[in-house]
Amino acid sequence: MQKIVSFFLLGISLLLLFLSMTDRLSYALQSFPPYCNIKTSLLANDKTLTGADYSILSKKKHPDGMYARAYCLLDADSKRTLLGSNENQQMPMASTTKIMTCILALENGKMDSKVKVSSYAASMPDVQLNMQAGDTFYLKDLLYSLMLESHNDTAAAIAEHLGGTVEGFAELMNQKAERLGCTDTNFVTPNGLDDKNHYTTAKELCIIASYAIQNADFLKIIQTPSHQFSNCKGTRSYAVNNHDAFLTRYPGAIGIKTGFTGNAGYCFCGAAKRDGKTLVTSVLACGWPPNKGYKWVDTKKLMDYGFANFQTVTIDKQKTPKTLPIVGGTSAAMPLCRTSYKKVSLMLCQDDTVTLKINLPETLTAPVRQGDIVGYEEYYLNDELIYQFPLTAKKTVPKRDLSYYQNILRKLFLFSL
Repeated sequence: MQKIVSFFLLGISLLLLFLSMTDRLSYALQSFPPYCNIKTSLLANDKTLTGADYSILSKKKHPDGMYARAYCLLDADSKRTLLGSNENQQMPMASTTKIMTCILALENGKMDSKVKVSSYAASMPDVQLNMQAGDTFYLKDLLYSLMLESHNDTAAAIAEHLGGTVEGFAELMNQKAERLGCTDTNFVTPNGLDDKNHYTTAKELCIIASYAIQNADFLKIIQTPSHQFSNCKGTRSYAVNNHDAFLTRYPGAIGIKTGFTGNAGYCFCGAAKRDGKTLVTSVLACGWPPNKGYKWVDTKKLMDYGFANFQTVTIDKQKTPKTLPIVGGTSAAMPLCRTSYKKVSLMLCQDDTVTLKINLPETLTAPVRQGDIVGYEEYYLNDELIYQFPLTAKKTVPKRDLSYYQNILRKLFLFSL
């Protein structure tokens, strides 16, 4: 009987010890992966929207009867091509070249510096300011001569002043074009006179122009109706007038620059702004004499098409997962965060498709450091990636090692201490 009672008490003791150890184990392991009860958020599904979802209605068909051999309509903010024909074909661009000459002078020159005229600059063919070799002018005055009257001698004088030589300035022009992402553009002259190695594309001319119109001084020059000045000695006076008819003929017009040579034909690069939308257009080889007005007709068609069919919409920020599972780490889940984000605004037409994607792995593998990029929030326009924002680890999660398991054992067997 005594043995039976002893075995019974031993069984009860073992049962109590087991239950105690079970509760202790469960409690101890709550903070140790992969046993901890931390829920991880599910990955977001791709979201696709169309222009129609933003109540954008198509109002105008593609313009027909265009005269230009190459043209481009560009959203100045996103640099997206909204419409084009032969827009990536290398072509001469005549005096629209002077857009680059002007913006380089504004960015690199001192407006009150004196520009000395060389015999080379004075020898440039028409259109001319009729400078005299050895004369001097203030740079700020010559920029009006450059952009309003398109004087070729002025362009050469500015180039030599800033680049040492015309060739040196052309190198600066090409460096700037490359920084703007223009890989099919090559400048040889600062004025656009014909040269087989002097060319751009309708699209890249729009890209250069969309950059230039961000400069307030550039805008002031191209929108000035007329300007009077004299040489530095005050011995000769000049008056220059703006010949950009688009500036006064089209509502919301910003301007920019005309051009003509025998090889290039009539060219024009223009910009206009309405209701927060800024469009830039270019037309190259848009007729030859006597068809001087073709460039205005084509430009109006492109602008009308852009303003009628496209609206600027703001894409709502995506909901991203708050955490991801992590394997082999001292934590079972990794909290995520955005480190950079800007409002996504796009110019869309009815048929455009915007796809929002969260590009993340299903799990992470330790170790992961705080700030590590673990995925991306992506925005696609018509299947082309246009914006990408990183998603990063919010904290550091080390890999499980020997000390990790030693800590578990201490909690299990020394829990009551």
